Amino acid sequence: MSGQLEGRSLLVSGGTQGVGAAVARAALAEGARVVVTGRREDVGERFVAEQGPGAQVRFVRCDVADVDQVRAAAAATVAAYGGIDCLVNAAGLTTRGSLLDTTPELFDEHVAVNLRGPFLLMQEAVRDMLGRGVAGTIVNILSISSHGGQPYLAPYVASKAGLAALTRNAAHAHRFDRIRINGVNIGWTATEGEDATQRRFHAAGDDWQEQAAARLPMGRLARADDAAALVILLLSERSGVVTGSVIDWDQTVVGAYD
Repeated sequence: MSGQLEGRSLLVSGGTQGVGAAVARAALAEGARVVVTGRREDVGERFVAEQGPGAQVRFVRCDVADVDQVRAAAAATVAAYGGIDCLVNAAGLTTRGSLLDTTPELFDEHVAVNLRGPFLLMQEAVRDMLGRGVAGTIVNILSISSHGGQPYLAPYVASKAGLAALTRNAAHAHRFDRIRINGVNIGWTATEGEDATQRRFHAAGDDWQEQAAARLPMGRLARADDAAALVILLLSERSGVVTGSVIDWDQTVVGAYD
């Protein structure tokens, strides 16, 4: 690795599995000091242990739907590493629901996890960056479904589309503070969470990934490590001056038809 994040402190929500965990591992390899959050203590502690002795990584239990826990996670990062130089909002809720069968409670859950939680983490991170006078970077993990998505993803789409707009709004607001904020619209990616979702909501069998791959242009689902490489680039100085960008990261082309 090239040390793209050498000496930088990074907070990754949802950093104990999936894309968030891939980002955390890649950031450690690039020299960052990392705090990962998640809801399960056992999963978080196992992730930290897997990084090996001497790895500059800590776990903070945090449900991003809980305002106090979000603020505590940010404070813990500042206490551990002196500040938040980089933030990745990777925690997400993908529970299914259509326009007609989504309850108010389910809608509120999606907003709390996928929109309000990232909003509050960005708020805490930017406050810290401004207070220290540093040029920080933030990447929000979005979804290709934010362009419209499937009928059974109505509350998910609403929350992710909101986060895409928030990404641009915050980037514009803090461009002269040299705080760069970007988003990545992740396409269909093979993760532990996606496997559980396919089995729970779509009666998928053990071969669901092989069946899906046969229908995809590149012959496979995307991989979390692939997405992590782009996120690391956006967090680092190698992405230059780019801010307010929401990048479609998928093997389908939005708006194109055969």
